[in-house]
Formats: sequence, C-alpha cells, structure tokens
Amino acid sequence: MPAKIGEVIEASSGEFTAQCYELHQPPSFGSLVKTREGEVEIYGVVSGAATTSIEPGRRPIARGREEAEEEDIYRSSPQLSKLLRTDFNALIVGHKEGQKLHHYLPPRPAKIHSFVYLCDAEEVEKFSQSFDFLSILVGAGGQADELIAASLRHAAAAHQDPRDFLIKAGKELAVLLGGETNRLNNILRRIKV
Repeated sequence: MPAKIGEVIEASSGEFTAQCYELHQPPSFGSLVKTREGEVEIYGVVSGAATTSIEPGRRPIARGREEAEEEDIYRSSPQLSKLLRTDFNALIVGHKEGQKLHHYLPPRPAKIHSFVYLCDAEEVEKFSQSFDFLSILVGAGGQADELIAASLRHAAAAHQDPRDFLIKAGKELAVLLGGETNRLNNILRRIKV
C-alpha cells in the first residue's frame, strides 16, 4: 500500500489541493500522487506547496531570536504544529478506471477528504510509459517548464534506463513544442540527470 500523505481539501476538474498530515513534509515538486473518486484513481503531479497559518490573514511571527537551532523553536512552542499547516497542489494528469490507464482528465473531480497517496516507483514507471500526460503539463502556465522538468526527472528515476527515458521524453517535447525552441531548450537543460 502506498504511503498516505494527506487529504484533499479543495478539488476541481483539473487540479486538487491537499493538506499534508505532517507539517513541512509535502511531496517533492514534480512527483506523482494519486487520490480516488469512487472507483476511479486520479493521478496528479505536485505543482506547488506552501506552509501557512491555519487562520486566514494571520501570519506567523519570528520566534527564534533566543534559540540556537530551528528545531528548538518547535520544542519551546509545541503549539506551532497545531497553528500551521502544509498544503500542496497537484495538477491532474490522468486517471485509472479498472485496469485502464488514461492520460487525460477524469470524468469528475476528487471528493473533499479523499486520501492522497505518494505513488511508488512501480506505479510511476507504469504511468510514465506513455508521454500523453505531457500535453497537460505543457499548457499548465505559471511554472510549467519547471514542472515538466521536475516530473520527468522523478519519472526517469523509476525507469531502469533513466537516460533512455529522458531521450524519449525529449523527442516527445520536441513535437509538442515545435515552434518554441527556446522553451524546449530550457526544459531539456533542466532534465539532465
């Protein structure tokens, strides 16, 4: 069973936000996570994370002036772990119905309070056998290029031959970004392992 890392607290057709069970422990940027909606497993690529106050508009204050180490702040103020939260966003890149894997958006968004799991290497390898999910990432906006590179580095680590995987991914990106040579080159420089 994969590691349960959080719970969906906001969901839409194209992405979801999850709150981590452990403060300051979001999954890595670009990693593959999954949640469920009924019998459908929904896959997402982690596209950002933040640690904030649980009260909107109330910012944390500096507490470490008299402390030697950062961890001492949490030891001397144990309530901090109850006043802060770490959330992460995941861009939905596919779903699985039964044994059939699809690299496009699911029919419905995830339910609030659905558990979120970090996908293991075997599942990442299986999901990334097709590069169809890259078209969703290419159109993501914001930090899309960084997200593409990070997700490909994570996926490459799950394959027996990471270099071969990245070469194939680079060829797919060349097709998707045919008229955007500078963007393609920036991504390719970032996926070297």
